[in-house]
Amino acid sequence: MSESELDHLSSELDLILSAVARVSEVAKDDIAPTSHPLPLLNVFREDVITPSLTADEALSGAPAKEEGRFKVPQILGEEA
Repeated sequence: MSESELDHLSSELDLILSAVARVSEVAKDDIAPTSHPLPLLNVFREDVITPSLTADEALSGAPAKEEGRFKVPQILGEEA
């Protein structure tokens, strides 16, 4: 690294070290380290089969359809 790069990074290193020191001031042994202030839990629900639309019903309002699917404008420039 050049001298100017070292000079620039030295001031940033001081900021980083002072931020770590501030965290260390409040980090106590009786406080467990966490990634989030509140506990996070996954919420699961039962998989329940419910009536849904048939393919024909779903496609009935489509402005364009092809081979049992919605037909949309080409966006990637690939040949069909």
